[in-house]
Amino acid sequence: MNPDVTPGSERRVRRAAASRRWNRWKRDGELSLLFFPGFLYLLIFSYLPMAGIIVAFKNFKVNLGVFQSPWVGFKNFEFLFTTELAYRILRNTVLYSLSYMAVTMVCALALAILMNELTRRWLKVHQTVLFLPFFLSWVIVSYITDTMLDHQSGFLNSLLAWLGMEPRLWYFENGPWPLILNIVNLWKSIGFQTLIFYAGMMGIDYTYYEAAKIDGASKLQMAMKITVPLLSPIISILIILSVANMFRGDFGLHYFIPRDSGMVYATTDIIDTFVFRALRSMGDTSMAAAVGLFQSVVGLVMVILANYTIRRINEENSLW
Repeated sequence: MNPDVTPGSERRVRRAAASRRWNRWKRDGELSLLFFPGFLYLLIFSYLPMAGIIVAFKNFKVNLGVFQSPWVGFKNFEFLFTTELAYRILRNTVLYSLSYMAVTMVCALALAILMNELTRRWLKVHQTVLFLPFFLSWVIVSYITDTMLDHQSGFLNSLLAWLGMEPRLWYFENGPWPLILNIVNLWKSIGFQTLIFYAGMMGIDYTYYEAAKIDGASKLQMAMKITVPLLSPIISILIILSVANMFRGDFGLHYFIPRDSGMVYATTDIIDTFVFRALRSMGDTSMAAAVGLFQSVVGLVMVILANYTIRRINEENSLW
């Protein structure tokens, strides 16, 4: 103990520190109460279940339980990489994730710029129409898609017949599905990203546009020289979040929309649907846990790399 500090002065310092903490709590108490439900949700549903990661390294037996099941190390991870379909499902997962990210972001940004030119009354209508599909489940979307692609009574085949062309067996052909899945994903998710970009545009100082008008800039030039650069922080954050899910495909989209048709697995199968079918047929819980852990670890690494890359380009646009 420092000889210059008496026990009485130490108590006063501790009381002063406790008083400052209490005053800070009283000042920020409402924010702390708002934070608490989210923290409790993450603790119960995200952090406590992480103890189950050990299942990925064991040959899990229900009668033995998690901790008594035999340890097998990384053997469960071999399933994903040694199967003859490993290259196909990894390729599809990564390419679909990249295409969804690029197509949705570009279209959402273009729509947000166009919506900025609408009157307030029509803006509400367009926002509602664009945002409504986001709340639909993939099961409902699959029925809507089926009304378009059904072999006998689907709208597209009826249109082809009216044009004098042969109908297509959409659920038995591999070729059209990359385009179909991108269109369906765009229709369902574009409203959410458009709303994010539009909200960001509301924070841009309008004097930039007035000055550009005085200089004779066109609408396209203002969008490319003012709107897009000032939205770059939001674009960077969305890219980082999208890269995190590059190895974690959208199960609902790839399972329900193609209706789990085995004829189109070559262009619709991803890691999540492949593991689901393997789990359904073999019941190997440890294998499914290993694949999920692999996706999470790779996602974390991708987020760190994406954030590092963006920070090297522009430090202000990175998350940390």
